[in-house]
Amino acid sequence: MKKKIRKLATKLDMDKKMQERGFGNAELTNVHIVITGNPGTGKTTVALKLGEIFKAIGLLPTSKVVEKERKDLLSSYQNETAKVVDKACDEAMGGILFIDEAYTLTAIDKAGNQDKSGQEAVEALMTRMVKDAGKFVVICAGYRNQMEEFINNANLGFKRRFTAFLHIEDYTASQLVDIFIHNANKQGLTLTDEAKERLIKKVIQMVDSKSENFGNAGEMSKLCAKEIKKALQLLLVRL
Repeated sequence: MKKKIRKLATKLDMDKKMQERGFGNAELTNVHIVITGNPGTGKTTVALKLGEIFKAIGLLPTSKVVEKERKDLLSSYQNETAKVVDKACDEAMGGILFIDEAYTLTAIDKAGNQDKSGQEAVEALMTRMVKDAGKFVVICAGYRNQMEEFINNANLGFKRRFTAFLHIEDYTASQLVDIFIHNANKQGLTLTDEAKERLIKKVIQMVDSKSENFGNAGEMSKLCAKEIKKALQLLLVRL
């Protein structure tokens, strides 16, 4: 992921410098991104980091990231969704509009019909991505399979609006152990060798039996909080 982001940032920085120096038909790439990955892999964190990077290289004037989801972009009133999307884009102008679980915009109802408001939201978003090209960046995020289906089927021209597709793999057991230890250290705690051995076995079991909704780093945060609570309770008993 870091390599992909560095490559993207380097290209954008080069495009900007070439444009500023008047090289041929050089123009700044119109950037919009799709980030895919399971829960807890850091999609929002990557979006926030991209905000900082895009400001640093001069692609955007601010590093702000405006986070939205389905309920924030749809209106309960007929033909009003486009105005809600416009408002969200205006709010993100100069920065990033981050839409989490973007695939839910075109959800199918129980009758098998596509949500008309969701389709209206996609069309309104596409209009702003073209109209305000270069003025803000749209990042759509969610599960890989659902996002691929969403991007390919939401609208014939929707996929063409995106210039980068970034996928974040699930963390390995070793990486999850490091995340747990990092969380513990932030609480001012360190693990004994025995505790670390038990942690490694526990995490391996979790990874081996994980479902598609496994929370990755989020699972480590919950596990760390649970173990700290157990340790404190044991301490209180001994006192």
